[in-house]
Amino acid sequence: MIYCVVPRELEDQLFDKLVEHYKDNPNVTVIVDRRFGNDRRAGQPPGEFAERRKTRDRRRPRVPGTFPQIGAPDEENE
Repeated sequence: MIYCVVPRELEDQLFDKLVEHYKDNPNVTVIVDRRFGNDRRAGQPPGEFAERRKTRDRRRPRVPGTFPQIGAPDEENE
């Protein structure tokens, strides 16, 4: 799903045009941004949840063990 977000200030100019433009694409939804005010998170400490937050490494772990050394191919065999 793709959301085409229209700022509230441009709703009158763009919303109907974008809905018409994307009407044949079921993967696109046009919405109006209705948020207002300041971002409540900006500049504040994490608060009571600070000790709960953990940074995790989501990469797959390496295969345990070692790999054999591979030498350069002999020039005579090429």
